[in-house]
Amino acid sequence: MQLKVSAAASAETGTTRRSKGPMRNILIAAAVLGFGAAGAYMFKDQIGLAGKAPARKAEAVVAVDWIAAAPGRVEPKSGEIRLGASVLGRVAEVLVKVDDEVEEGELLVRLDDEEARARLAAAEAEALARRKDQKDLQSSREEVRDAEDAVYNAERAVTGARFELDYAIAAKRAGSGSKQELASARKRLRDAEERLRKERLAFVKAQSKPGLASPNRAESVVSAGRADVTIAEALLEKTRIRASSQGRVLQMNAKAGEIVAPSAEQALAVIGDMSVVKVKAEVDESDIAKIKLGQRAYVRSISFPGKEFQGRVTKLAPSVAAPKIGPRGPRRANDVDVLEVTIDLDGEVPLLPGMRVDAFFR
Repeated sequence: MQLKVSAAASAETGTTRRSKGPMRNILIAAAVLGFGAAGAYMFKDQIGLAGKAPARKAEAVVAVDWIAAAPGRVEPKSGEIRLGASVLGRVAEVLVKVDDEVEEGELLVRLDDEEARARLAAAEAEALARRKDQKDLQSSREEVRDAEDAVYNAERAVTGARFELDYAIAAKRAGSGSKQELASARKRLRDAEERLRKERLAFVKAQSKPGLASPNRAESVVSAGRADVTIAEALLEKTRIRASSQGRVLQMNAKAGEIVAPSAEQALAVIGDMSVVKVKAEVDESDIAKIKLGQRAYVRSISFPGKEFQGRVTKLAPSVAAPKIGPRGPRRANDVDVLEVTIDLDGEVPLLPGMRVDAFFR
């Protein structure tokens, strides 16, 4: 009986297991199919995303309004005029200071001139004595001698008028002179120079007459004495450093009491005409064909970030040469020649002489 029950139970258990086996397989298969579908869907999305090109950011477009660029240096209209001593001497007086406006021929620095003044006075006295002592003079050359006397007297008048103007300008700067006195001194110098011009022309005409006899010994002695005066005056003038043109004092390196000597490197004073500021730019030879007279340009300086100073090309050098402006940053090739281009800047600009700038040509 027990055996039957056991057999029946075993049969029932086997039947149950046999009936549950297919169901379990069906559930497993359904689960596998579900996971497979989900994976396929996800994989499909990844394929779709991978197939699409990633969006690119908009690239910034920088507008370039120039066709050539070059390094440059700021200069006054006249360039930097460097003035120095032509003789060894001691600085006796400095009459101007930095940023003063000066006129052509104005005395800037005076060296010790006592010895030179004494020599000039002695030469003038000797020339006058020789002229009075000479009696053996040719009558045929009387017109020439009169013309020569007139030239000599006119030269002395110019020298005196120039000294007078020097004193008037110095007094005006010191506050002890007046504009009227200065104007009168300038007029006397102009009149003296005009008179000298006329007397020299008359002397040339007198010497060019046909059949004129040669000067004798007595006349040669007088001429030699007057030549000594001219030499002494020239030596005296070398003790004076004058402005070669109108402009502004940019540098003043002379100090009263110091000893100075002729030197090409060290200037006692530097002047320049600042009415127009210009830039000397050095254009590479590869860009020369792009530069024309009258072309618009502008410059930039690191001293004034974000600012542009407008100008126009006014001069082109007749030939190329080695660059004079040293490189800033990576060294430039030594075998590249440049063309010097002058740019006149418009209006008043805050740029100072000697500044390094970058020039851009439109």
